[in-house]
Amino acid sequence: MKQFSNITTLIFDMGGVLVNLDLNRCILNFKKLGLENFEQLMGHFGQKGFFLEFEKGKISIEQFRNEIRKLTKQSLTDAQIDHAWSSFLLDIPYQKLEMLLELKKSFRLLLLSNTNPLHIEFTVPIEFAKVGKSISEIFDKCYFSYEMGMAKPDAEIFEAVLTDAGISANECLFLDDGPKNIDQANKLGIQTYLVDPSEDLSFLLNSGTWN
Repeated sequence: MKQFSNITTLIFDMGGVLVNLDLNRCILNFKKLGLENFEQLMGHFGQKGFFLEFEKGKISIEQFRNEIRKLTKQSLTDAQIDHAWSSFLLDIPYQKLEMLLELKKSFRLLLLSNTNPLHIEFTVPIEFAKVGKSISEIFDKCYFSYEMGMAKPDAEIFEAVLTDAGISANECLFLDDGPKNIDQANKLGIQTYLVDPSEDLSFLLNSGTWN
């Protein structure tokens, strides 16, 4: 049985932990638009080049779209690019949404995600609306890489979250599907759990999980 001690705060990653992902669908859709080397620019646990710049908030949505157009050498519409990019995200299982609402009764809930404004503004809100809530109503605070100008697995983003939230590392449980992110959090003294994207996380609702 998984057990954690003295936890006051749960820090969730989003993609692969709460939101189901389909990288292959995203790759296929970009290839249809003429972006043949998509796999070299983007991986399961970390982007490269202008994709990473987008997730760090270094370039705007329009600059991101223009970079895609340069690579494809096609006059793609905004809608075509947005659709392909958003196809990376699938859904949040209803059970996980209900789980978050129940956990909120006992813990502070934070979200720490390497993400970008296209995903947050256009895709994610629809999923949280399934339980009649906004993302800000479920989480006490959301920390997005593009707003913070930094990204996991860099230590600075974890340190910034701890400082801003006014919490100690050892009272937090960080849940992420990226081994590098988990390793970095561990180095800072944060309790961690490496999530298999196929699991439902129902163990979090088991009283025996918490000492």
